[in-house]
Amino acid sequence: MNDDTNPHFGSTFEDFLREEGIADEVNAAAIKHVLAWQIEQEMKAQGITKSEMARRMGTSRAHLDRLLDPRNDKVQLDTVQRAASAIGRKLRLELA
Repeated sequence: MNDDTNPHFGSTFEDFLREEGIADEVNAAAIKHVLAWQIEQEMKAQGITKSEMARRMGTSRAHLDRLLDPRNDKVQLDTVQRAASAIGRKLRLELA
């Protein structure tokens, strides 16, 4: 496709996502994916099993599996906070 006919030529990926109306959805999915990955990596580094992690969080193994599933964006903030605490970390949020 030549540059004259491509409406997105010169725009950023973020511009494209906004134009498509999916920027917030993609951003939320990316944040959830990273959080799940970070929690899982820290569990591995500390040798914490899923059963032990669920016990530390005071929840079920199935609930923990939903938290660690990067495709599941229906996770509550207090659940992420409990997971962070269970691995000796703090959850930091900010508006930018």
